[in-house]
Amino acid sequence: MSKSIAIALSAIAAGAIAAAQTSHRLNLRGDRFKPLTWEQLTVEQRTMVDDLLSGSRGSLNGPFNVLLRSPEMGNLAQKLGAYVRFHTSVPRRLNEMAILMTAKAWSCQYEWHAHKPLALDAGLPSSVIDDIQAGRRPTRMQQDEAVVYDFAAELRQRRRVTDETFERSRTLLGEQGLVDLIALMGYYDLVAMTLNVDRYPLPDGAPLPFKEP
Repeated sequence: MSKSIAIALSAIAAGAIAAAQTSHRLNLRGDRFKPLTWEQLTVEQRTMVDDLLSGSRGSLNGPFNVLLRSPEMGNLAQKLGAYVRFHTSVPRRLNEMAILMTAKAWSCQYEWHAHKPLALDAGLPSSVIDDIQAGRRPTRMQQDEAVVYDFAAELRQRRRVTDETFERSRTLLGEQGLVDLIALMGYYDLVAMTLNVDRYPLPDGAPLPFKEP
């Protein structure tokens, strides 16, 4: 009896997976990279989609239409992205600030558009966000925000950090948090480069956060 039940459950699960696959509506967007449909995807690309949507994300917006072109790399990248966004040891408010700094560094329209409301929701003050968008050091930061801002800005500008900046950041975040912050910056560099190369479009009617260079 137990074997029969197991076979029946397996059949039900297989049917559910098949039904889910046939009902996939990816709603991918892009410009230079034509949006893919479920029917066009290879087995490896479908695996990436399934892995991505089974995690913390609710959509395939952003770089994933492009990353699907190299699904093995893309799947590894999206798993790193899921960690540094949803499971990092860095507090969400500071995480989102570092993402906005990355978006500003690349003048990445969609990265900023997507993460500004997330930063506000995480408690990052609008004055800090406005200053980052304008390219100036925010004048009204909490102490932890100033530490993360200085670390990220110094690393981008000098390609190095001083001993003082390193120690302040390690004291605030711990060694794991500091490494998570570096990984976040690197991942969102990848996202920004991908979106900029694609010329990924904003939703209809959304204003551009930055002037196009």
